[in-house]
Amino acid sequence: MDELVKLVSKKTGLSEEMSKTAVETVLKYLKQKLPAPIAGQLDTVLSGGGVADVGDLAKGLGGLLGKK
Repeated sequence: MDELVKLVSKKTGLSEEMSKTAVETVLKYLKQKLPAPIAGQLDTVLSGGGVADVGDLAKGLGGLLGKK
């Protein structure tokens, strides 16, 4: 997440503290709105890990697009 905070800070000119608040706010929103398989993997991806199960991720995205 630090890398994302730094990127937001660089692109917007906001302080790192304000950028961290912005990133945390967006992540919280995404976790509430995304399908569970995707939302559950946000922290893993942002901490440098990979997506645990691409199949679940694809199913979640299909649901977002109206496919089952």
